[in-house]
Amino acid sequence: MTPIKRKNTTKEGNFMHTVAKNKLKAKMLAYFREVEKTGVELIVTDNKKPVIRILPYAMPATLKTLFADTKGKMTYSEPLDAPTDAEWSDLS
Repeated sequence: MTPIKRKNTTKEGNFMHTVAKNKLKAKMLAYFREVEKTGVELIVTDNKKPVIRILPYAMPATLKTLFADTKGKMTYSEPLDAPTDAEWSDLS
């Protein structure tokens, strides 16, 4: 695989690589494997302008994972399935 030309930093502080569209076409599978292996995003350019962003797939977090740190720390004063009409009275 031809080395990816540039290594930049995104706003989030993550690294990204860029490749021209015509170079990507010839070795697309190799670039995809590199993104999969390293987890570094790939920006595809056309005439030096970014046109496509390729990211590694991340499994969506489950509710159990998202709220794991609150387990046993929350109490409920009303049934969770109680109607919530009071909150929407201003809209009717």
